[in-house]
Amino acid sequence: MRLAKQIARHNRLYHADDAPEITDQEYDALVRRNAKLEAAFPHLVRADSPSQAIGHEVAASPLSKVSHDVRMMSLDNAFAEEEVAEWLARVRRFLSLEEGAPIAVTAEDKIDGLSCSLRYEKGKLIRAATRGDGQVGEDVTPNVAHIADIPQTLDGEAPDVFEIRGEVYMAKADFLALNAAQEEAGGKLFANPRNAAAGSLRQKDPSVTAARPLKFWAHGWGAASAVPGETQEEVVRQIEAWGLPVSPQFVLVTDLEAMLAHYAKIGSERTDMPYEIDGVVYKVDRLDWQQRLGSVGKAPRWALAHKFPAERVETTLEAIDIQVGRTGKLTPVGRLAPVLVGGVTVTNVTLHNRDEIARLGVRPGDRVVVQRAGDVIPQLVENLTPEADRKPFQFPDHCPECGSEAVAEEDEVDVRCTGGLICPAQRTERLKHFVSRGALDIDGLGEKTIDLFFALGWLESPADIFRLKDRRADILALDGWKERSVDNLLASIEARRSPDAARLLFGLGIRHVGAVTARDLMKHFHEMPALRKAAQNARAGDEGAENELTAIDGIGGAVVEALGDFFHEDHNIAVWDDLLSELSPPRYEVETRDSAVAGKTVVFTGKLETMSRDEAKAQAERLGAKASSAVSAKTDLVVAGPGAGSKMKKAAELGIEVIDEAAWAKIVADAG
Repeated sequence: MRLAKQIARHNRLYHADDAPEITDQEYDALVRRNAKLEAAFPHLVRADSPSQAIGHEVAASPLSKVSHDVRMMSLDNAFAEEEVAEWLARVRRFLSLEEGAPIAVTAEDKIDGLSCSLRYEKGKLIRAATRGDGQVGEDVTPNVAHIADIPQTLDGEAPDVFEIRGEVYMAKADFLALNAAQEEAGGKLFANPRNAAAGSLRQKDPSVTAARPLKFWAHGWGAASAVPGETQEEVVRQIEAWGLPVSPQFVLVTDLEAMLAHYAKIGSERTDMPYEIDGVVYKVDRLDWQQRLGSVGKAPRWALAHKFPAERVETTLEAIDIQVGRTGKLTPVGRLAPVLVGGVTVTNVTLHNRDEIARLGVRPGDRVVVQRAGDVIPQLVENLTPEADRKPFQFPDHCPECGSEAVAEEDEVDVRCTGGLICPAQRTERLKHFVSRGALDIDGLGEKTIDLFFALGWLESPADIFRLKDRRADILALDGWKERSVDNLLASIEARRSPDAARLLFGLGIRHVGAVTARDLMKHFHEMPALRKAAQNARAGDEGAENELTAIDGIGGAVVEALGDFFHEDHNIAVWDDLLSELSPPRYEVETRDSAVAGKTVVFTGKLETMSRDEAKAQAERLGAKASSAVSAKTDLVVAGPGAGSKMKKAAELGIEVIDEAAWAKIVADAG
């Protein structure tokens, strides 16, 4: 189920939204994994399985929908020579041919474009449609009128009805020119030529399409009142004679060796081709054999796409910049001498983390190998000058944004800024967390409001939230704010002047200090200054303070280290002191009552309908129970809401009592 949803999501992003998030290779790996699972467990194949789907259902669009008389199929993929050989062997077995019997196959480069079907009646173009989900596509007839490769009338005699199918694409040079023009005009940049072609064709206004340099070539057909030939080659050549371009690499071969040789030839010429391709397509030549072979699922048995590995090129790593993410993670980004990879000019590449730089041994000035797997995500895959006489790259030990220490916790590869609340790269996200439901829960101070107030210079730190009362007139002057909404916001803020100490601690966003950990810490220390002192002493090497912290149930070395790092920075201490000058959190006490679950460990799972998970855990603590997130032999009770899955199953295996939310509410009520 999860794998199917993941594939369906990426299908939608690629086919419907023209906005892929993963590489073709990563997507293919997901599909192959799904296929293996379905082969091993055929009884679990779902009706909505990705193996049964073609493209994606047409999303909400200004273009009208068109039903295809003949379904537009997809193709099965091969990635190794052995898989191509096995495909040929399957064809022979299906047709009851002798082993080694010759099978004529057409082979052509697989252009990376948008599938389109052109319906001609009595030689005149009457409709053009995208593939969509194979059954229903989008009507793009006015748009293709502006594509010079697509004739409005076929040359010579043609059947009464003949649908020519092929790909709308954009040449590499045209794509680069389009993106350059888009950038200069401040418009949207396209990820690759395929997305540029799709975005240009699927326009409500055909004049937009007319301004884009689109091309077309044919590779097959759909509905036909008559087929002008008995083989794939004969029909494709007739389509070419009618005036539509076909692949210049289209050939007829008769054995596996010739197929693979043509694949290797196209692969060697791929970089110099004026258009983007991602493989070679093989099709059984004889149409009567195609008819007999038919299709399985979404793909014909008589065709196969032999995909290429990711294209690689050389360039120079000119610099390594460090970017700070919203969680404080320091990510190195390689700045490259511009290089064309997969039809796109690549200038940046992520180097992931400090360990990846060390593994590759890269430094500014090195010659490196870059690939764009599936023309989406640039990757640096090899350093060609690792032995050059230059010092290794020194990863920073301080944040380039705020100057705070940058550290990697034990057993972690990521280096993070410890600046937290004062780091400009993290500040707005930390403020949003501070006012969130699980923290101070301030109504009216949503993400957009925080972004606005931050941009206006009104919010620099959490303490500034409590000074907004002095900006009442300024807020009222903003568009969309009325006296009532301003008063409600300020009242909500004032109501948090004496916050729950555990919620306040959680709201600070200290790494590893979640809501439960914050409660565990405050149950032990009760007062915020006592926690700060223990953390600072532990950071200074005081074993007693460290032991006191780790003796708290649920507190480990990672939490102690994170607390120590936070209170070691003068910036954080200044923010902390400033915040406490505005707030007065009362002594933290958890009043426990005698109850049926006192002293027991309780796990909540599934969707709770009458309360939040945090509220349920707080109830458990007040009843003298310990709330845990994992089911184990130490668990005494599981409270399961709708959608409970593996935890409830494990509880059953261990013989642990399971109750529903109503039964838990009764336990709470009985405890008074």
